Amino acid sequence: MTIKLTINGVRHQLDVEPDMPLLWALRDELKLTGTKFGCGVAACGACTVHVDGQPVRSCSYPIDAAANTSVTTIEGLGGEDGTHAVQRAWIENQVPQCGYCQSGMIMAVTALLDENPTPSDEDIDNAITNICRCGTYPRIRKAIHELAAANNKNRKG
Repeated sequence: MTIKLTINGVRHQLDVEPDMPLLWALRDELKLTGTKFGCGVAACGACTVHVDGQPVRSCSYPIDAAANTSVTTIEGLGGEDGTHAVQRAWIENQVPQCGYCQSGMIMAVTALLDENPTPSDEDIDNAITNICRCGTYPRIRKAIHELAAANNKNRKG
């Protein structure tokens, strides 16, 4: 079956089975390997991408559900200089330890901040359910709060 979708601003037609997980279409068919396989049951979030701006766990999201949508992966997140504000905050706060979960974590945080630019700790807890086996949650939270403070300053200023 031919599935049409836009990935990182580029239109694609993929001849794949309609129930193929979006993750495998991204990694195996399009060679976009920034999105990681973690658990395969949508529990860990390593595979998080945006579909029409909403975070989804691509390991269990069938590609036919992504037909005629716009998908953004970690490779498509960067701005003019190649990095997104969340990625810069990750670097400044030395968030990653092993780094495996971080592309999915960054995609989840980006979606949260797009929806709620100044989240509380409760908002973060409710929205960011990705798992980091290295336990860098304090650095993740610090980076989110720094981004929220900058967002708040930009809104006031």
